[in-house]
Amino acid sequence: MSAAVPDALPATVQQALLRARQAGLDKLDAQVLLLHRLGRSPHDRAWLIGHDTDPLPAAAARDFLALCQRRLTGEPVAYLVGQREFHGLELRVDARVLDPRPDTETLVDWALELVEGQANPTLLDLGTGSGAIALAIRHRRPDARVWALDASRDALAVAQANAQRLGLPMRFLRGSWLSNWPARQAEAAAQDPQGPALPERFDLIVSNPPYIRADDPHLAALTHEPLSALASGADGLEDIRIIVAQAGQHLLPGGWLLLEHGWDQAEDVAAILRAQGFDQIGHQRDLAGHIRCSGARRPHLAS
Repeated sequence: MSAAVPDALPATVQQALLRARQAGLDKLDAQVLLLHRLGRSPHDRAWLIGHDTDPLPAAAARDFLALCQRRLTGEPVAYLVGQREFHGLELRVDARVLDPRPDTETLVDWALELVEGQANPTLLDLGTGSGAIALAIRHRRPDARVWALDASRDALAVAQANAQRLGLPMRFLRGSWLSNWPARQAEAAAQDPQGPALPERFDLIVSNPPYIRADDPHLAALTHEPLSALASGADGLEDIRIIVAQAGQHLLPGGWLLLEHGWDQAEDVAAILRAQGFDQIGHQRDLAGHIRCSGARRPHLAS
C-alpha cells in the first residue's frame, strides 16, 4: 500500500470507488470507508451499486480520499471507522487496542464448546484488549461469570466502554497476566464490595496474547497497532510461557487453558503446556486452515 490518492475530487459514488481502486486500495476497504463517510452501515454495499451515479458532495469526497490515504499507509479499517464486528457484536475500537481478527472467533467458539451444559461457569480473559473475547462469551452465555484483565489502562477503558454500550455486565481488572493475584482480588473487592469475590481458580482461562517474534518483518506493517499487544520476545512465545506457568494454580481441577498463537507455533505451545503438567492437549484451526489455537486441561487431583 504505497500509492497515493490523486488530489482531484471525484464527483460521484462510482468515481470515488474507482479512484480508490486505481490508487491500490482493496475494493471492500474502499466500500466500507465510503459507506462510513456517508453515514451508512458497512453492510450496505448493495446501496453503493444502486446509487453509483449519485453526486458526491465535495466535503464527503475530500474526507473519503483522506481516509483512503490513511488506509494506504496501513492504518486498519477498524480504526478509521471506529468499529469492528466480532462474533456478532459491534465493538468500538481504536489505536489503544489490537484490531480484533476474525480468526480469534475460533477461540471463542472453542471456549463456548467446553463450557456447554455447565451452569454458571467462571471464565477469565487475559489481555482482553477491546474486550472482544470476553464480551462474545458473555453475550452467548449470560449465566457465565466473566472476568477480563489487561495491563493497559487504555485498553481497559475501551473494553469497559464496549461492555457498557452492549449491556453486557462483567468485571475488569488491571494486571500483568496472573501475577500478584492477591492484589487483583483486593482491587476487585474495592471496586465492588457487594459483588462476587474474584475467584482464586476458574473453570476456563482464555487468552490471545502477543505471539509475534520481536524481529518479525511483518511488524513493520502493523505500526498503527500497539506493539505491546503483538510482539513477545525473540521467539514470540515469552508471554505464552508466563501464562502457562501461572495458569495451573488458577484453574479448577479439570479446567481448561486456551491460547491463540501464530500459525507455526502449535508444536512449541503444546510442548510448553506439556512441560507444565497439562493434559488433553488439543488444537483448533483458523479460517485459513492453520492451527491457530492450542489448549489443554489441568488434570483432576489424584484420588
